[in-house]
Amino acid sequence: MLRPLLFLCALIAPTGAHWFYQTFTESSVLDISSCPITYYGQQYEQLYVNITSGNVTVCFNGFFSPETGGDCVVERSRGAESFYFQTYSYHYYYGYDYCYFYISCNNVMFEFLQSSGQMYRPGTVISSDPETCFSLTCNETAVLNISSCGPLERCQGNNICVSASTCTVTGPTIIDVHGQINSIQDRCAYSLFSTPLLPDFLVLGNFRDRRRKDVSFLDSVTLRVDGHDIHLEQGGRVQLDDSTLTLSSSSQLVHGVQLSKDQTGVTADLSNLNISVFFDGDTAQILLEGPAGSSVEGLCGNSISSLSDLRLSEYSSTSCEMQYSETADSTIDCNSVTERCNLLREAPFSSCNSDIDPEPYITACTDTLCKYPAVDGLNCQFLKAYARACSLHNLALDGWTSNTGCSSEAFCQDRTCSDHEFCGQKTVGGDTRCFCRDIFASKYQANNSLGDATVCMQDSASVTLVGCLLEDKHINYSALQLNYPTCRGQVDELTHMVTFSFNSSNSCGTVVTTNNSELIYKNTIMNQNSSSDIITRHDQVYIDFSCIQTQPDIKTATFRIRDSSVIQHITSGVWDYTLIMKAFTDAGRTQAVESSTEVQLNQKIWVELKTDGLDGDLVVMVTDSCWATDQPSPDSTPRYDLIINGCANPADQTVQVKENGLGTSNYFSFNMFEFTGGSGEVFLHCKLHLCPKQNNCVPTCPGAARRRRSARSKYEGEAFISMAWTH
Repeated sequence: MLRPLLFLCALIAPTGAHWFYQTFTESSVLDISSCPITYYGQQYEQLYVNITSGNVTVCFNGFFSPETGGDCVVERSRGAESFYFQTYSYHYYYGYDYCYFYISCNNVMFEFLQSSGQMYRPGTVISSDPETCFSLTCNETAVLNISSCGPLERCQGNNICVSASTCTVTGPTIIDVHGQINSIQDRCAYSLFSTPLLPDFLVLGNFRDRRRKDVSFLDSVTLRVDGHDIHLEQGGRVQLDDSTLTLSSSSQLVHGVQLSKDQTGVTADLSNLNISVFFDGDTAQILLEGPAGSSVEGLCGNSISSLSDLRLSEYSSTSCEMQYSETADSTIDCNSVTERCNLLREAPFSSCNSDIDPEPYITACTDTLCKYPAVDGLNCQFLKAYARACSLHNLALDGWTSNTGCSSEAFCQDRTCSDHEFCGQKTVGGDTRCFCRDIFASKYQANNSLGDATVCMQDSASVTLVGCLLEDKHINYSALQLNYPTCRGQVDELTHMVTFSFNSSNSCGTVVTTNNSELIYKNTIMNQNSSSDIITRHDQVYIDFSCIQTQPDIKTATFRIRDSSVIQHITSGVWDYTLIMKAFTDAGRTQAVESSTEVQLNQKIWVELKTDGLDGDLVVMVTDSCWATDQPSPDSTPRYDLIINGCANPADQTVQVKENGLGTSNYFSFNMFEFTGGSGEVFLHCKLHLCPKQNNCVPTCPGAARRRRSARSKYEGEAFISMAWTH
């Protein structure tokens, strides 16, 4: 039975296809097993060509005869003298198997196409995917037509392609929409994208140091829109000005920007301009579609433009001008790094190479990893950036993660680090944590310090340690204490700084000593070890910190009794207090001596010395000596002593000293007198000291019960106050 064979589409075979062609001048049998033909449900591996009487008959199941018939193509031509045959088979990269051949006889061509064992009529759509805009059609003119989006287009669904270009910023590198490449050397903010179509919109990238001072990395991306800043940061954190946003896979509209977040990163869409900004904490990719891609300014529009023109120092958290140079890392094997980066030329990445040029990504990869260690996910960062650039143009790279040992999820997702930290990977275990940036840490490392200097106040002291430096030393801050085990460090959840402190209400075992005119408060930060701990495998911590406070300087004031009392304001070091000297005529010290009060000779007078502003839990006041002169100067003569070394003058039985060294006030009494042959005036002078309360500050006086006096209770640092009496 003679069956007419349909004319089918021609297809240009790609490189690597299996080709075969042959010319015949007589009837022959041809082996086509390399390109078998399925025809009406049967597969044929031989072709029978019969050239007789100017006719050409091509059959699949034997030479044709009118009696037997057969599956044939008959060309009753103008007298054929020769026959030309060509065949090839191949696997098209969209996943379709084709076997194609054509026969030419006297310039009359028969073309055959078989797809996955099926034959198609002209005008038939063989395959179509509206989501990817790919279609394979056998058109009316017998030509196989493959339709898909171009290299600078993407499919937005419904078989509609739109022009699209991508800018990739990863590590220190910018790959602009034209495939040009540049690298940031400093730590500064730069304009990545702007467009005259939206004057109030700007995308900028902030570059910071990590483990080395001389290599900067994209650290955050800021969208400046309508006067507000939307910050996309490491760990998937998003901040609107100074407030933190909570995002999910569902879009949230913020000042005209659709924000969403998943395990791969954060996406910000401006649908009105067909602009999409993606950031995973390490790589930013800006997709520009339609008109948005036609007028791009910033580094994404021209990465090789002058960096100084696009530097935005006002947005930078560090100095833009400071440059660092460091010695090369001798542990880096650049040959191994290059081999890893060159995977972008191999399958499955190679299927995208004709649309997205891999060379800028390879250059970015090798330039960075030949001078910076391949830690913190950098082995995958540049491969991931290229794979996502391909996916933005609907070019899927099946199996790239398994082939490279990488993950498509964002590195350090949902881990929040402070401004002086970055998220990285631990050497052991592969977990992530916050590391100190090298420039920040260097100022502490130079002094072999773990924190800042002690902050001393009048009634408290504190020292702050850096959390990431403690982690570098494998020190758990929660296992540290002061001299008292209950006094522990408090961590700031935002900065990760750990503060230890003590104050007057909780001294935490602070030791107070004196040295000449100084009061010294000392405590120690140490490991909290259990008494059952026989051994330890962690560094032992002993961090002494102290505050040195200068006792009051010498102050002298002279007033006559008509001023009722002497009030003196004393400021010395951190001490700021008021000293009051006042006289009374009764033991209860309720009847003050006023300027109008008449005091008789030999009348008992009580003099109170009182302070206001001192912390009685820390220090006490000691009256060391009091004496009288008939001149204003305390050094004038004659001099009469009332109190000597904190005790009443044993030569004057009228003198009594009370509560000396017990608190922040004391008093004494004596019988009124005058100097013989003097001026008729009496000037009373007193010298005072402050003493740490924890010491025994009560003077040892003759006749009193002897008390053990601490060797540390040496009174130094003087304050004078004087009161004048006149007839």
